[in-house]
Amino acid sequence: MGYPRHLLTDDETIVREFHPHWRVLIPATFWAIVGLAVIYVGWQVIDGGMWTTIGIGLGAAIILVLAIPPVIQRVYRLYVLTTERIVVRDGIIRRGGTEIPLENVNNVLFNQGVVERVLGYGDVLIESAGSQGQSRLTDIPDPEAFQSQLYRVREERSIQLKGSGGAGPTVDARDPVARLQALADLHDRGALSDAEFESQKHKLLDEM
Repeated sequence: MGYPRHLLTDDETIVREFHPHWRVLIPATFWAIVGLAVIYVGWQVIDGGMWTTIGIGLGAAIILVLAIPPVIQRVYRLYVLTTERIVVRDGIIRRGGTEIPLENVNNVLFNQGVVERVLGYGDVLIESAGSQGQSRLTDIPDPEAFQSQLYRVREERSIQLKGSGGAGPTVDARDPVARLQALADLHDRGALSDAEFESQKHKLLDEM
C-alpha cells in the first residue's frame, strides 16, 4: 500500500516510503506455526470426535487472532518522508496518521539495542515544535541511515524556504557551499546542536 500521490502538494516529492521492519512478523510466524501444529494434532493425531473439532477450531483461532493481525498491521502501516514532511499512516477500515512538517523538526534521535543492531532496526524519536512535541517511530529499518537522510532533507527544505521567503535568490540545494552556509545559519538560530552541526559540516566538507 503506497502513499496516495494525489495527497502531495504541487512541488512535493516522496524521498522514501517504507513499512516497519520485518522483525514485527516474527511473533506472527511463531503463532502461525503453533496454530498449524494444533490443527495437525486435532486432525491427524486425535482419532475423530469432539476433541478433533476442538483442536482444529483452537488452531484456527490462534492463527486468526495472533498470527494474521500483525501481518495486516505491517502492510497498512506506512512511513513516508517527503521533501516537505514526515507522514505516518496506519489502519484498514479506520485510517489514522501523523504529519510533521520538516521545518518543525528540531532534533532526531535513534535508539538500538544489541538485538536490534544485529537485525538492523530500531526506534526514531523526532522532537518537533508545535502540538506534536515528540513522535516515536518504531521498528524503523536502519534508523541511523534514516536519521541522516531526514537531516539532509530538512536542511534542503530550510534552504528552499529561505530562498522563497525573500531573503535573496533561491539557493541551489546541491551546492555544498550554500548548504554549509545554511547549516551555519541553522546552528546560529539554535535549530542544530553543536554535535549535529559538526557532524553535518564534516559530511559537507567531504563532498567539497
